[in-house]
Amino acid sequence: MNATITGTGSALPAKILTNADLELMVDTSDEWITSRTGIKERRIAAAGEYTSTFAAEAARRAISMAGISPEELDLIIVGTVTPDFPFPSTACIIQNELGACNAVAFDVSAACSGFIYGLSIADSFIRSGRIKKALVIGAEVLSRVVDWSDRNTCILFGDGAGAAIVEAAEDLKGILSTHIFSNGSCWNLLYQPGSGSRNPATDRSVDPALFFINMEGNEVFKHAVRAMEEAALAALEANGMTASELSLFIPHQANIRIVNATAKRLALPAEKVFINLHNYGNTSAASIPIALDEANRQGWLKRGDSILLDAFGGGFTYGSALLRWQLDPLNS
Repeated sequence: MNATITGTGSALPAKILTNADLELMVDTSDEWITSRTGIKERRIAAAGEYTSTFAAEAARRAISMAGISPEELDLIIVGTVTPDFPFPSTACIIQNELGACNAVAFDVSAACSGFIYGLSIADSFIRSGRIKKALVIGAEVLSRVVDWSDRNTCILFGDGAGAAIVEAAEDLKGILSTHIFSNGSCWNLLYQPGSGSRNPATDRSVDPALFFINMEGNEVFKHAVRAMEEAALAALEANGMTASELSLFIPHQANIRIVNATAKRLALPAEKVFINLHNYGNTSAASIPIALDEANRQGWLKRGDSILLDAFGGGFTYGSALLRWQLDPLNS
């Protein structure tokens, strides 16, 4: 049994935080941020908006495009490192919100690679014949774990969610292969210290810094480019393809320097690389599914296209998915 994507969706907060806004908050400038990251603005969740808020809306849009009902879903996977709660899983909250009463639901914690990990799991379940329809979501509200006084990290991150419906198909091979990897020796280069069993909250005091993202930017950059190249080549080699045969490359939208360096290593021209990080910043696990939905709805994709998804995140985790697009072009 093969698996194919039959619907995509995304959802973003209404609030926009521009580089000019950040100039009033920390010692930075639009030129400094743009030249180093490529980011111009990012979306920020409002009070009363949570990871599940955007995940549920992205899911509804994907379900609508696929033309199915929530009750038909067998599996819901949410890739996130900013769940609504430590438990229950955000996926269980989404199951309830959608009325997807027949779906098994769980979260995957793989940072920015979360959607690729989820897609790989869903693909494996479908190939085994255990399920027929899966909902895979990447969703984050990173603004709640960012130190807004640290100019090196607060400029990078944004909030939002993206989703895809993955269905079994005997005659269509949409997901050609997925490849996921981990390198735990570098876990301390990108992590959130607090809220786990090492640094739990106490009834006496909580150090706010424990709950902010910690990142060694230069080291992460070097590992990211090498890992994304490795994951991309794994997918191409598994399918007997070269990068020149790709119709579109959708990388994790972390930083324009990482995207450009990876594309250069693959010898991909700019017109084959989808970039939207200037609008949203790094949305972690939501990055690739938001980009995939935008590419789909903006008419970048046509039936038969070869699309490579490629991600890298804290852990370190990294992975890729090679798709043969099976949907007709959309423009809205």
